[in-house]
Order: sequence, then C-alpha cells, then structure tokens
Amino acid sequence: MPKTSINTSGPSLKSFTPYKAKKNEEYMNAAQKEHFKNILNKWRDELAEEATRTVHHLQEEANNFADPNDRASQEEEFSLELRTRDRERKLIKKIAEMLIRIDHDDYGYCDSCGIEIGVRRLEARPTATMCIDCKTLAEIKERTVGR
Repeated sequence: MPKTSINTSGPSLKSFTPYKAKKNEEYMNAAQKEHFKNILNKWRDELAEEATRTVHHLQEEANNFADPNDRASQEEEFSLELRTRDRERKLIKKIAEMLIRIDHDDYGYCDSCGIEIGVRRLEARPTATMCIDCKTLAEIKERTVGR
C-alpha cells in the first residue's frame, strides 16, 4: 500500500500507510483508533525530536559576532526558530488532547454537530475536531465577523 504524507504546517510525519477500511466496518473501531494513535504518537515524537535539535543548534551556534549585522541575522534566525518551536509546543499539546479523546471514544466526531469527521480528513489533519462542513461555516463566520 502506498505511503501518504500528512498535510500540515511545520514538521509533519514523513509518511504513513493510509487506513484500508473493510466492508461494513464500524467507524472508529479498535483498528482505526490504533491507526490514529500510531499517527499521533509518531507525529508527537517527531516534533519532540525537532525541539531537541533546536536546543542543540542554539547551544552550538550561539556566537557573539563582532559585526552587528551578523549578530542581528543570527538573532533573527534564532527568533524564527523559537517561534516555530512554540507553535509546535502548542501542537504537541493538541496531539496529547487527541490521544485522550481516542481513549475516551470522542475522537473522530465533530465538536459542533456530532457527525463523523471521516478517516481521510483525520489522516489529512489528525487534530481536526470539526467535520469539513462545520469547519467551512466557522471559517466563513470568522471572516465575516473579522471585518
């Protein structure tokens, strides 16, 4: 079976094997829950590895440049890297919440309307909490209110 990449911003899983549904299979059965636990755990581990690499990079590359331009460039690079890690820290928290939802049988159902989010949508965005219709409506409402 072909491997597929998760479509997210920032570091993401390199690849995973898409879930192959069986005929008349119950939604969010044990096999599907295990599939998403594996995806979420692997993703969390990759993000943690990236954070460790950043710490080492900052420690190894922290030079006190005499040239103000070089120093400013390095500080900007570090600042960007730290902002990225902060977003990833929040993502790790969301991944942990999704793992709890799996354990409580809440994973895979829309927070707004309660319908199934769908396996393919969850593979594309494992931290999704809304079905595509509710998410689209929420984004439209956000754009209209944001004006």
